[in-house]
Amino acid sequence: MGIISEFREFAIKGNMIDMAVGIIMGAAFGTVVNSLVNDVIMPPIGMALGGVDFSNIGIALGTNPKGEAVTIAIGSFINNVISFLIVAWAVFMLVKAVNTAKKMAEKKKPAEVAAAAAPTRSEVLLEEIRNALVSKK
Repeated sequence: MGIISEFREFAIKGNMIDMAVGIIMGAAFGTVVNSLVNDVIMPPIGMALGGVDFSNIGIALGTNPKGEAVTIAIGSFINNVISFLIVAWAVFMLVKAVNTAKKMAEKKKPAEVAAAAAPTRSEVLLEEIRNALVSKK
């Protein structure tokens, strides 16, 4: 089996396509969360703290040999931590919902099997009639 055919088989598997869709949706979700944090959540917090723009908060360390300022961008870090917490919470809620759905599906299966195993009274009577007719021939 050539490497091209192996790659084609690998690439068209259902799991690979599901993963690709998940990565694309995750990237889009990350963009939305970053906008939520930077444009919706942080401005009111900065306003409440006296007009502080968190993205510009940093600790100046000095200048590099080119004369550019070197800073530790604490405000950007805070924005990224908040973004991470929102994404982590959303993923947690998604996993929790999937686990709950799986548990509900598992609870239904034994009831369906038990119901299918026990024939109804009419089915029993019909089987007896069929058996009686077959034995007379």
